[in-house]
Order: sequence, then C-alpha cells, then structure tokens
Amino acid sequence: MKLQLFVFAGLAEQLGSSLISIDWESDAALTPALLKQWLMDKHPEAAQSLARAFVAVNHSYAPDDQLIDEQDEIAIIPPVSGGQLQLVEITYDPISIETVTAKVLHPDHGAALTFTGTTREWTHGKKTCLLEYSAYEPMALKTMKQITAEIHEQWNGTLCAITHRLGKVDIGEISVVIAVSSPHREAVYEASRYAIERLKQIVPIWKKEIWEDGSEWKGHQLGPWNPLV
Repeated sequence: MKLQLFVFAGLAEQLGSSLISIDWESDAALTPALLKQWLMDKHPEAAQSLARAFVAVNHSYAPDDQLIDEQDEIAIIPPVSGGQLQLVEITYDPISIETVTAKVLHPDHGAALTFTGTTREWTHGKKTCLLEYSAYEPMALKTMKQITAEIHEQWNGTLCAITHRLGKVDIGEISVVIAVSSPHREAVYEASRYAIERLKQIVPIWKKEIWEDGSEWKGHQLGPWNPLV
C-alpha cells in the first residue's frame, strides 16, 4: 500500500519534507499507531516530536487503532499553538476587526465581544522580529467550524466568528480575531475565552517565532497535548 503523508511546521523541517511517500509492505493492517512507530524507526532524530504528534485521516484526528486505507488523506499533526455566512476564515491578508465582528451581530443579541491577537515584540525577555504562521488548511477550517458549533450549542445560540491569518505577521499586526455575540454579556465573556483556548488545542495552525538570532516553531503550550479530549 502506497501512501503520501502531509507533514507541517517544525516536524516537516526535521523530516526534511512536507510531503512524505511511504510503501507499507507489512501484512498487518495499517493504523495511526503503527504509522507513527514506522516513522520513528525511520527517523529516530524526530522520534520525540513524532511521539507527541497525532495522525489525521481525511481531516479528522484519528484514534490509534483506526484502520488506514490507501485512498485516505493522511497528515501528521504536531502540537498546535466555523456555510451559511462564512463564520470562519483563513487568510494571508490583513484582518479587519470590523468585518469579523459584523458577522455575529444579531438583533436578538444584546452583547458582543471581540478578541484580537497581535504579534508582540518582547516575550520572556526575547525580542521577536516577526511571526510566521502555517496551517493544514482544510482541517484547520473544519476544526474552527467545530469550535463555533460547540459554542452555539453550549451557550444557547451564542454566535462565534473566527478569522486567522497565515504567513508573515509583523510586530503589532493582527494574527487572529474571534468575535462572539449573545443575548447576555456573561455568555460572551465565557465563550470568547473558550474559543481561543479551544483553537490552540485542536486547530492545526502553527507559528514560527523569528528572532534576531534564530527562530523556533511553537505549537500547543497548555500542558500535555491531546486534541481528542
């Protein structure tokens, strides 16, 4: 069975490519667990990163025992940093706060809140020159839509719109805007925080911090990473 694997961010740099071809010759049915072990055996220098990564099958995070077929689209997802109206969007252009906020304004909602994430110059005493974002775009859009649906259900009709920028984002520029609206203000405060934390947990978007003396890919930084939780 021949497969092509999409790989992203720092893991792609470790493996030397963002697209890896493999020929699975074993009689054993291929699963995410076996695929990761095969990659770790072939690339021991990346074993630590691969151990923390998850396998995505057809744009969904896959459990270790899911069977993989030759026709499936497979991606190796290292830890990461919502038709109708397009509530979710990925763009390489500057983001308009007003445009994103306008998507959630509703005549029955008396409260709206917008979270804006920007590139800061100093982090833990280290000067950042710029950030560079990359993503597994089809899956990123799917999981962003999942977040907006979770918020709509959990907070009784609360609306959420998310726009994330990719590519290079200079100091002071906007990388993400999350807008929420609801009949009452308590829900927008809670839903806004939920949206940004959930985005960092399950959406396959990575940022590369570029400094004057080097760079580093950053993913999920909220403890042990498990997007299946």
